[in-house]
Amino acid sequence: MAHILILAALPEEADALFPGSGERVGGLFAERRLTVAGHRLGIATCGLGKVNAALCAGALAGNADLLLMTGTCGSLGAASGAYWIAEALQHDYGANQPGLFRRYRAGEWPIGEAGEAHFSAMADPGLGLPHARIASGDSFVSCPDAAADLASLGATLVDMEVGAVAQVSARLGKSWGAIKAVTDDANDDSAGDFHANLVRAARVAGQATERLIAMI
Repeated sequence: MAHILILAALPEEADALFPGSGERVGGLFAERRLTVAGHRLGIATCGLGKVNAALCAGALAGNADLLLMTGTCGSLGAASGAYWIAEALQHDYGANQPGLFRRYRAGEWPIGEAGEAHFSAMADPGLGLPHARIASGDSFVSCPDAAADLASLGATLVDMEVGAVAQVSARLGKSWGAIKAVTDDANDDSAGDFHANLVRAARVAGQATERLIAMI
């Protein structure tokens, strides 16, 4: 029996996964515990941003065999729907140089030659979802120019948490994975689109995550 910690930034995203089931427990983070397909699951609402995601993952991952994240994201040119996050990077970690912001892998020295900035997820077990690289940072992207900059990093999705969960997992020596569904196009309409599509997209990601749990 594997112990799997699943993080979601918002209550709507956490509640969209195995809705209405499990036992709610108190603590620093709202968490729901249940057993599915022979696995012990903890579904935690971590809150928005990299610090909340890292704190939640670090606080609750002690006995976990695998860290997962479910929820929503913005698109940097990707079509709507759910995605398997194959790679994650933190777009706001790096070095400010004259006329240039160079990205480095989060946690490494942001000095000298920059290598690969991303963290790689666990192998896709065969969900059939399109793969994506996600750029995570502590800002809600609703600007086409900012979106184009992030797309230049090879990212097709943007959020505020997955990159931090990937970094924590690497530091703890644990595997990680993430499934995200698109709410908006990281443009001038993003704030309204996000709220309009949050519940629907959260359930799309939740259903794909439920399939993932059954396959592990």
